[in-house]
Amino acid sequence: MTAGGWGWLVVAFPLVGCAVVSLAWRWLPGRSAGWIASGAVLGSFGSAIGALAQLQDRPAHERTVVSSLFDYFHTAGVNVDMGIQVDPLSVFMALVVSGVSFLIHVYSVAYMSSDRGYARYFAYLNYFVFSMLLLVMAGNFVLLIVGWAFVGAASYLLISFWYRRTTATRAGLKAFVMNVIGDVGMVVGAFLIFRETGFLDYQHVFAATDHAFAVNDGTLVAACILFLVGAFAKSAQLPLHTWLPDAMEGPTPVSALIHAATMVTAGVYLIARLHPLFEQAPAAGDVAAIVGCATLLFAATVALVVTDLKRVIAYSTMSQIGYMIMGVGSFAYTAGLFHLMTHAFFKALLFMGAGSVIGAMGGEQSLDKMRGFRRAMPFTFVTFTVGALALSAFPPMSGLFSKDAILAFQLDRGGLYAVLAIVGYIAAGITAFYAFRMVFRVFFGDPVEQAASLEAGELWHGEHFNPATGEAEDTDVGFPGPEHHIAERERPMRAAMAPLALLSIVGGIVFIPGVTDVLERFLEPAFEDSRLAGQQPSVGAEWAGLVLGGMLSVVGIVAAWRMYVYRPGITLRIRDRLPRVHDFLLHKWYFDELYDALVVRPALAFGRFGQTVVETAFVQGVVIGGATSVVRAGTELARAIQNGYLRTYALVLVIGLSGLGLYFLLQSS
Repeated sequence: MTAGGWGWLVVAFPLVGCAVVSLAWRWLPGRSAGWIASGAVLGSFGSAIGALAQLQDRPAHERTVVSSLFDYFHTAGVNVDMGIQVDPLSVFMALVVSGVSFLIHVYSVAYMSSDRGYARYFAYLNYFVFSMLLLVMAGNFVLLIVGWAFVGAASYLLISFWYRRTTATRAGLKAFVMNVIGDVGMVVGAFLIFRETGFLDYQHVFAATDHAFAVNDGTLVAACILFLVGAFAKSAQLPLHTWLPDAMEGPTPVSALIHAATMVTAGVYLIARLHPLFEQAPAAGDVAAIVGCATLLFAATVALVVTDLKRVIAYSTMSQIGYMIMGVGSFAYTAGLFHLMTHAFFKALLFMGAGSVIGAMGGEQSLDKMRGFRRAMPFTFVTFTVGALALSAFPPMSGLFSKDAILAFQLDRGGLYAVLAIVGYIAAGITAFYAFRMVFRVFFGDPVEQAASLEAGELWHGEHFNPATGEAEDTDVGFPGPEHHIAERERPMRAAMAPLALLSIVGGIVFIPGVTDVLERFLEPAFEDSRLAGQQPSVGAEWAGLVLGGMLSVVGIVAAWRMYVYRPGITLRIRDRLPRVHDFLLHKWYFDELYDALVVRPALAFGRFGQTVVETAFVQGVVIGGATSVVRAGTELARAIQNGYLRTYALVLVIGLSGLGLYFLLQSS
């Protein structure tokens, strides 16, 4: 089979899985819907491997294959094919997306098994993976935007999956609205590119870029900024980031899927895919790098004080995506994509570990109520700690090599980028601290009641409630199911977490400075037209960065140990001494309050004005009410005339004839 054929199978498998589960759910017994959906995503992963093998058999300069099924539309000078582009970049993304998504599906088979919406959940999950794979395999801007919109719709369905929770439906709407803002930016940006080049497929657009635009051409910079609006919305970067923490209202495997392998990485892929445009508009690239740097620092500081376990990991995602955006925005494409890959491993692992802990807590997500699970949940403890070590960039975990590859590139470029690198290193130390803040608070100390119960052999269930509000809930459709599941008791959950833990440890071997360059050589054909991607720091500089990153990781972990294990309670004293700083971070730098004051309240006020003044007073009162009054007066006059008296009818006849006579007299004069 050709590389194009394998590429179409990559997209087709989850779409077929979604259709099968959606149509046959009534007849699917037990967990079969979950296994069918998992098998579909595994088929995508196998197809991506087939495409990889086909590309590797080609010379480096021929590793871009465009395959079209049919003409999507050809009209008015706009020609778009239903086409995909199979090249090292799309295959790399397909492998990461389908591989990690498969493990999340397997984890979900057990985790969601008691939920009444089990089949619906897996249909949505397959649809999500299909949408993301369509996005990364698209060969033109039209299919890219279609996949982009599909991902937004799928995220809404999954975030608000427990639709009888008000907090979940609000979070889904918030994510959807933010992503629609990004969609508008994408569409307008694509229109500007089409207007200047006359093409919508990648190959023709990139070939025409140098001729159609001067360096930092105003139209091109505007188009790239609009693409960045889409990237920032999808990847939760400042200032379009506020939806991501609220997205934790979805089931925990959904959080893993959104944060690790699919939705939030779309912005990183977009910048890498459109690199010829951004290199011709380096001002837009600088905007991406600066915003990514600001986001990684913002999210890292907020993660220091958040007490919801899933939200701490969510802010960690936002921060790590900031590193990736900073990398690809400054043209360190391989480094940014390398961190995308390793982050997918350890972030999915952290969310899976969090799901196991939350299950043991009976649905509770607050760090303030967790303690002492180390002995009760040894498998979860080990795997979660591995994920935290990788997130902390602890030697020799994969996160160290991928994060340093980005920061070393920034230092090598100097100037503004060196400043960004310094901020990145500061945030790296903060990351190590908050990562082990989670580990020490959840797994160390005296066991809480739930941990003690689990040590005695009984899984805690308790009353069902909304962890965000504390409201009591039932377990019917639209709410979480009655059972809780932990990795220690569910083989599919362990089977998903173990490979991710291994990859979090050894994933860095594909790009060790001066030792291996497997990933760089594989991705090189995708960026062979780049003028800047070949610029790399020296091996010595990269190893110096690795040493610095490793030291910062150790310092952050030791600081967390001292504050949460050796001298517990010290953080409370710091909070009492710096209440304004704590409140500032706890309120997430007041972004939500700012948007509420500048956007939400004015929009609601405008809506109330439209309802009370425009609709009620003017439309109902004047337009409709005025017409109604005229008709009512006419009908009352007609009723008064129809009284049965001959003299009345004679009077009306005389008035009518007099009126006609007057009309003709005026016409003749």
